[in-house]
Amino acid sequence: MGRLNELEKLGQAVWLDFIDRKLLAEGGLKKLVDEDGITGVTSNPSIFQKAMGEGDAYDDELAKFDRANPDASAMARYEHLAIRDIQEAADTLRPVYDRLDAKDGYVSMEVSPYLANDTDETAAEAERLWWTVDRPNLMIKIPGTPAGVPAIATSIDKGINVNVTLLFGIEAYKAVALAFVEGLEKRAARGEAIDKIASVASFFVSRIDTKIDDAIDEGKGGDAAKPLAGKVAIANAKLAYQWYLDFIKSDRWQALAAKGAMPQRLLWASTGTKNAAYSDVLYLDTLIGKDTVNTVPPKTMDAYRDHGTAAETLTQDVDGAKHVLAETERLGLDLNGVTDTLVEEGVASFSKAFDELLASIAAKHPAEAT
Repeated sequence: MGRLNELEKLGQAVWLDFIDRKLLAEGGLKKLVDEDGITGVTSNPSIFQKAMGEGDAYDDELAKFDRANPDASAMARYEHLAIRDIQEAADTLRPVYDRLDAKDGYVSMEVSPYLANDTDETAAEAERLWWTVDRPNLMIKIPGTPAGVPAIATSIDKGINVNVTLLFGIEAYKAVALAFVEGLEKRAARGEAIDKIASVASFFVSRIDTKIDDAIDEGKGGDAAKPLAGKVAIANAKLAYQWYLDFIKSDRWQALAAKGAMPQRLLWASTGTKNAAYSDVLYLDTLIGKDTVNTVPPKTMDAYRDHGTAAETLTQDVDGAKHVLAETERLGLDLNGVTDTLVEEGVASFSKAFDELLASIAAKHPAEAT
């Protein structure tokens, strides 16, 4: 039993924030499942861009597809490649899904980032991908934008598992948590099963500290703000978790739990440390708690395996977290403005990665494959 395995005892799932053909073909994912207790996989346009656009592992299959579908668009070519990876990862994790009775064992695939501000198109894309991939342990990633919130409720109502992505602020998180509940309630009102519908709310962490720390370095808040460096994102996450703990005790949630509903777990994303002055396992060691997920890039996973500390930390010093956020507001560091900006930047970043991914796929031709 290694350090990663110990997190399961504390109620936290560890998901791999990475996917590519080589990892799947060489049994790397299965090894992580078997040895480290990894119970999920996430993907995003940036991950697929690096996998497909910068390497040659997909070239042979792409060439074969192109010969059979010479008029296929770059989007169709991308989906052909990505869906196979998602299906294979889902199949690798299916024993976990079965063993845990649908409580974990999920693979996430993102709707097109181009649709982030279109509710109807996002909902339609989520449903199309759900039926195309055709795996019960798939989660469709939908951004927690204002347009995404009703699409989340619609998708849950249709029985689609949802990974809500690009969450930074607590108010935005509350909105998607209630959208999840709304979807379940509509299904339950029709007498449909809700016991195997899963969702996570992906709260991005390190990017908040990057923004706040930059503002502090520029002198905002003066010397009084310096002790807040590297603490705001963790405090923000701790208070989001406190809201979750309170909500699952509510009559509204308990009515759904009585019908078998599983809670929407908080998932900590963007947990690779961006600031070299901080511990490379900062956003793992400090955010360990029951019924949560940490989705971890390979390098950070290696670091935690080597020197992480497994202890329930998410509920520690909540008063201190409240003080950090109160000081952040008092000193004018504008956490709400920062989180709003990060949502916009996140959508733009994923769209740019998707642009680059589709361009690189479009540039590849069958003749180039060996």
